[in-house]
Amino acid sequence: MSLDDLYKEVILDHYKAPRNKRPMPEAELSCTRNNPLCGDEITVFARVRDGVVVDVAFQGQGCSISQASASMMTEAIRDKRVEEARDLAADFRGMMAGEVGPDEDEFGDLVALKGVVKYPIRIKCAVLAWDVFQEAVLGTGEAAAAARRA
Repeated sequence: MSLDDLYKEVILDHYKAPRNKRPMPEAELSCTRNNPLCGDEITVFARVRDGVVVDVAFQGQGCSISQASASMMTEAIRDKRVEEARDLAADFRGMMAGEVGPDEDEFGDLVALKGVVKYPIRIKCAVLAWDVFQEAVLGTGEAAAAARRA
C-alpha cells in the first residue's frame, strides 16, 4: 500500500467513523460557520478549564475532507493548552497553504490531509473546522473572555 493510499484510508476512516461528532450542550464555547462553495457546515464546541481544552466536539455536514478534518482536529487539540491548540491550528493552516512542512511528530494523523494541497479548492474544506475552533476561542462574549483568562 502506498503512502497516499494509507492517507486516503485515514481520511475515509475519520469520515465514516468520526470521532467526537456529537452535541455538547455544556460547552462554554461554540461557533458555527459554513463553506458556501461546497456546502460544508461545521459547529465546534469546546470546554476549557484552567487554560486547557478539556473537551471538544463538532457537529455538521459536508464533504469527506471537512468532516474528517473536524474529527482529526478534535483528537489533536483535546487536552492541549489553548495556546498550543491555537498554534497547532496555525501550523495546520500553514501546512494546507504549503508554507509549513508536514511533521508527523507534530501533526500525527493530520499529515494525511497534506495531499489536499494539490486541490486548492478543497483547502477551505480542510481548514473550516480549525478556523471555527479559533473563532470560538478568540470570539467575543463572556464565555470566550472567561476561557481566554483561564
